[in-house]
Amino acid sequence: MAVNNKIKYFCRFSSVIVSFLLSFMSSKAQQKLNVVIAGLNHDHVYLIMNSYQKAEVNIIGIVESNPELVDRFRTRYKIPDSIFYSNLPDLLKKKKPDVVLAYNAISDHLAVVEAAAPLGISVMVEKPLAISVKQAERMAALAKQYKVHILTNYETTWYPSNQEIYKNVKESNSIGALRKIIVHDGHQGPKEIGVSKEFLNWLTDPNKNGAGALVDFGCYGANLMTWLMDGKAPISVTAITHQIKKEVYPNVDDDATILLEYPNATGIVEASWNWPFSIKDMEVFGATGYIQAINEKDIRSKQSGNNGYKIYPAKTLASTYANHLNYLSAVLKGEINPDNDLSSLANNLIVVKILEAAKISAKTGKKVILK
Repeated sequence: MAVNNKIKYFCRFSSVIVSFLLSFMSSKAQQKLNVVIAGLNHDHVYLIMNSYQKAEVNIIGIVESNPELVDRFRTRYKIPDSIFYSNLPDLLKKKKPDVVLAYNAISDHLAVVEAAAPLGISVMVEKPLAISVKQAERMAALAKQYKVHILTNYETTWYPSNQEIYKNVKESNSIGALRKIIVHDGHQGPKEIGVSKEFLNWLTDPNKNGAGALVDFGCYGANLMTWLMDGKAPISVTAITHQIKKEVYPNVDDDATILLEYPNATGIVEASWNWPFSIKDMEVFGATGYIQAINEKDIRSKQSGNNGYKIYPAKTLASTYANHLNYLSAVLKGEINPDNDLSSLANNLIVVKILEAAKISAKTGKKVILK
């Protein structure tokens, strides 16, 4: 009799566990974002497509007017025809996503926000936010009017090394007051590394990208510096650009150096399509020490008075800050207030102001004072 009771108890216990696991799995499935993709001509779109293949996100609609791109993605990712639309307003009449993700030319970001914001739909664009201050401010006005989030996605936002440096500098005060920040970003060149022809076409068009390497990679440094400077804009911006490979990139710069003046610190952004290899690193000098994000996961540091450098791996990030999908989900649920986060609208309005000032400075040869 006792044995039978134990068997019954075990069966009931097992049933509860199975029920809990099924409920948990269902809940996790329901937490996946329902997204609409606006544009397929930015090669970062392959990242979201990889997430789609792993069943980490639900793609309920894709906007793309280029039939060659539509066919390429439909075939590669086995996406049904019913998902594709030629324009965003028509799609949003029929489907209500949690968010629209923009993977198109920088000049087209405003149109995405103009279509989504009035419907109460938030937007995340690939870096940078906009092609001009005028467009960025229009996007900000729409976000405020319709109470939606307009966020910007940078690869470097999800680097454990960058996030750990921020905590060391801002929370632990491990290197003292900031004095100099140097950010290197870029690669051998978009054509040289083999980006898609559709991406290359607008990336090298000043009317669609705004500039060349100055915008493509200068935005990373401007974004990180604004973050480390507590969301404050620099006093002035000075920039030098070059066309080292004029025969390859005749219409835009391929190398840019941007100097940012703060009250008690200096920022230097080195952006190029002429590096001998791909690079995304950040050096931060303080009054008492130095710390560098060597790459995505490794950190190098040195304190005043110490002879050697310490090199160590950054801590694993909390899931919320591990990637843009997790972060987006938390923001949309109200679990995170973006404030001065790297993705925030406030930060990226300043980024666009820095980039626009840098273009003016490079053209005129003069320092530009930010108002």
